[in-house]
Amino acid sequence: MKYDFDKIIDRRNTDSLKYDFAAARKRPADVLPLWVADMDFRTAPGIIERAAADASYGIYGYTETKAAYYEAVASWYRTYFGWNTDEKWLIKTPGIVFAIGIAIRAYTDKGDGVMIQQPVYYPFSETVRDNDRTLVVNELVLRDGRYEIDFADFEQKIEAQHVKLFILCSPHNPVGRVWTRDELRRMGEICLRHHVVVVSDEIHSDFVYEGRKHYVFCSVDPAFEAISVICTAPTKTFNLAGLQISNIFVPDAQMRRAFRRQMSAAGYSQANMIGIHACQAAYETGREWLEELKAYLKGNLDFVRTYLAEHLPQIRLIEPEGTYLLWLDFRALGLRTEELEHLIVHEAKLWLDSGAIFGAAGAGFERINIACPRAVLAEALARLDRALK
Repeated sequence: MKYDFDKIIDRRNTDSLKYDFAAARKRPADVLPLWVADMDFRTAPGIIERAAADASYGIYGYTETKAAYYEAVASWYRTYFGWNTDEKWLIKTPGIVFAIGIAIRAYTDKGDGVMIQQPVYYPFSETVRDNDRTLVVNELVLRDGRYEIDFADFEQKIEAQHVKLFILCSPHNPVGRVWTRDELRRMGEICLRHHVVVVSDEIHSDFVYEGRKHYVFCSVDPAFEAISVICTAPTKTFNLAGLQISNIFVPDAQMRRAFRRQMSAAGYSQANMIGIHACQAAYETGREWLEELKAYLKGNLDFVRTYLAEHLPQIRLIEPEGTYLLWLDFRALGLRTEELEHLIVHEAKLWLDSGAIFGAAGAGFERINIACPRAVLAEALARLDRALK
């Protein structure tokens, strides 16, 4: 490979949330962290060069985007997802969870139902509850090693619990599903029928394994544009989370005005200067790096699958269709949540994400981030092997 993803980079003592806050998060100092979804790889060279130029310039004033920024973003989604956008749809935010909070306040009132599909990225439920909305769960169904949507429950709860907004995770974190066009269409038609806004978190869209295809939600049917907030970002794809830049597309003019009003109420205007330039550089120059990264991650997935089969058959891999986050089923061990956490944290000395934080349906599972050098992944699995034995 042109890019060295095997290189181990010491991230300690850089104020890294992943590496420097074990004690603050009540973990032993010597845990190996594979939890939060950032990568242990240097980003694409074109991004580094642009950020370095910004840093050396020495003036970090208010910054706004020009046409070239929009064209870089639009070209990416047009080329790789077949989705045509309009520049006026675009609203920049410091992150997708921030945008979800804005959408909740823009399109619902206190007490309204907001639906999520657990087990799912846990800030969804936190944001719903913190905004005094009613959390409604359409639980995903694990059938023959693959998660599916219970569409009857989906529609019944929308009707019975006065759901006004649905947060879609596509591709799904943590279970790794890449929703088919038919699944997206069925959800969209139900939401359209019941006047439910769909906020689609598509931050992992660039990580889809062979044989699968990601569809932008509102590209499935033009009618869905009237109810859609499409949340995108380069931050997972290019390891830029600390630069806080996301691109939110709101096609409907009335919905866009409501979103912008809540942005104004929150006091947010211009995005991070280096984040803006890093995003543009990523979409203009980063494709070769990303393709090599995806090949390396596929190798990591293959390594985990083989290791579990040969050494830890009691731990079941839920085969991912997308993302670099693996969902591992530990239920065969017969441990309660606190017992499993003790095994992972204090015996194996690993810092993973407990499945329980993703909702009740996640109990007995663990989420592991494989976006790291293979040697680190090998050490993590060896630690787990030793702990179980």
